[in-house]
Amino acid sequence: MAGLTISTIFLSVNTGFAEVPEFRLIIKDHLFEPTQLEIPAGEKIKLIVENQDVTPEEFESHSLNREKIIPAKGKIILFLGPLEKGTYPFVGEFHEESAKGNIIAK
Repeated sequence: MAGLTISTIFLSVNTGFAEVPEFRLIIKDHLFEPTQLEIPAGEKIKLIVENQDVTPEEFESHSLNREKIIPAKGKIILFLGPLEKGTYPFVGEFHEESAKGNIIAK
């Protein structure tokens, strides 16, 4: 009986992660691509931010309450939400004049 319970819990946890939709942002030449990323409102999402530059960058968003260094040629994973409908600006703090964008929850 205990084995059945543990298996059931493992399957529930594993299934939960598989259903989180993934979105990707690329940093290249100190610019985010895309600059406008649409995500579903009211759902938790997985955001992968990949830095293709040879210098580190910092993903920063005050409205999302996130600040994370991305190493050169590296990537990070953030889990966001569920978010209310709206626009959530973000910048690359090390190149704030060029690295800008918005996450739009619809």
